[in-house]
Amino acid sequence: MTELSAAHDAAVTDRGRLAGSAYSSDRDLAARQSLYQWQTPRYDLPGIVAEQLSTVRGRVVDVGCGNGKFIQRLREDRPDLALLGLDIAPGILAGVPGPVAVADATRLPLATEGVDAALALHMLYHVPDIAQAVRELSRVVARDGLVIASTNSDRDKAELDDLWQRAAGDILGTGRGPARISLSARFSLEKAPALLGEEFGRVETIELPGTITVQEPEPVIAHMTSYRAWADQHDVPFEATIERARTILAEHLTQHGAFEITCKGGILVCRR
Repeated sequence: MTELSAAHDAAVTDRGRLAGSAYSSDRDLAARQSLYQWQTPRYDLPGIVAEQLSTVRGRVVDVGCGNGKFIQRLREDRPDLALLGLDIAPGILAGVPGPVAVADATRLPLATEGVDAALALHMLYHVPDIAQAVRELSRVVARDGLVIASTNSDRDKAELDDLWQRAAGDILGTGRGPARISLSARFSLEKAPALLGEEFGRVETIELPGTITVQEPEPVIAHMTSYRAWADQHDVPFEATIERARTILAEHLTQHGAFEITCKGGILVCRR
């Protein structure tokens, strides 16, 4: 591992940064989530998760529940389930329908085999010890229960990475600037099956490829700005790079009418 990637990993997993800045409210997470309203095909992620839980009865825990998007949907679709939301960031739990608690994914405050299913959606890359978090998920889920995880591919949103490097290069006067931080790299769609396979005999990957098409800069700029908690990790003036990206994007839209971003995320359904 290079010194830079080690520093990025430390920043992506730093609890103080996650609880105190990145997820102190749902502002930045909501900005990242909202970009997908311009995706084709449109995936109803909470609906897909609810469908995977169709045979589950009893207790479900959402580990790293964030702003409660999945819990909210499950409360509507599956009022029969006993739902619990856990997150390390107290601020982001404020708007989540309870019960919720502040908890660490590597030390879950749950009995062994105490739940019938566990969700770990777009969050395992934030855990310093992913293997320990996977062991904890395995510990708390009943023998015949399931774990549903999700993440993005290593190739997800490559056009945004390119836009950032162009903008950063312009600001630094270096041609192409340094890469922007990748949140999901430590637990990408490519790496996840092996990491989950340490505890689960069957790991099924449901790939969700798509294309986001925008006609105006704002959704993309809001998404890029949502990384502000890691501004110090980009080795480039953050705000200036964002503004340069806005200009490059505006020029592209004037010329081409649309900006396309290739997306690839996925859901992993784990059983013993």
